[in-house]
Amino acid sequence: METYNKRGYLNSDFRIFHLEDNVAKEFEYHYHEFHKITIFIRGKVQYYIEGKSYDLKPYDIVLVNRNDIHKLTVEPSVPYERIIVYISPGFIEAYQTEDYDLSYCFQKAKQEHSNVLRVQSLEKSSLFKITNRMERSFSDTEYASDLYRQILFLEFMIQLNRAAIKNRLEFLDDALYNTKVVDIMHYISDHLTDSLNIDTLADQFFISKFYMMRLFKSETGYTINNYINYKRLLLARELIVQGVPLTQVCFDCGFKNYSTFSRAYKSEFGSAPRALLR
Repeated sequence: METYNKRGYLNSDFRIFHLEDNVAKEFEYHYHEFHKITIFIRGKVQYYIEGKSYDLKPYDIVLVNRNDIHKLTVEPSVPYERIIVYISPGFIEAYQTEDYDLSYCFQKAKQEHSNVLRVQSLEKSSLFKITNRMERSFSDTEYASDLYRQILFLEFMIQLNRAAIKNRLEFLDDALYNTKVVDIMHYISDHLTDSLNIDTLADQFFISKFYMMRLFKSETGYTINNYINYKRLLLARELIVQGVPLTQVCFDCGFKNYSTFSRAYKSEFGSAPRALLR
């Protein structure tokens, strides 16, 4: 069974990096257990997220939700410079009140079916200004520089959400993708607890199952069955954390018996489902 590696580790509320390199890279498809924001500064980069491909421009903001399958390719002709932020789900949840919700930008990105945000007018943008201040802060060695950077990051998140609310950001809809494949992915995500198989999907989308399987694999790099299994296992992990009994989780996530579910879960996450109960 094809697997998707987890990359990056987060042991705090958030981590922020400023990186620059000239090395050609092509990461394999992977996922994170946290949210990720990339502020692209310069380079020649193509980002692939859940079946869509984006060519980035300077100061584009890439939002990758936890568990999104993604990868990127980098050409070495231009230095690849970016600011990367890892954000724990708990950190986002801590900033949700009746008056504000810092996760709004992620929610709107899902509604718009776009993972890349572009500032429409850089010279007039408060978000661009705070981004520049964050960029400069990495050369700051004065008193409490790490704390200052964290404060700047909170200001960045506030300005990002303000811009999203007031439609001062363009959610890119010109990504390269096959609409049929993306529609299939959305359908799978919305019907994880239903009976899903190749024949069902082929009937749903009025397409030959053999053509559908080849198309999905060529456009995404992974098979339909592997994608379904992966999404079901992620849902299972969330349900277990919420306290749903393991047997119920097994059947709610489309597995026929517990032993199959347990083996698949351990293969993906490296431990048995019961480990989350400890």
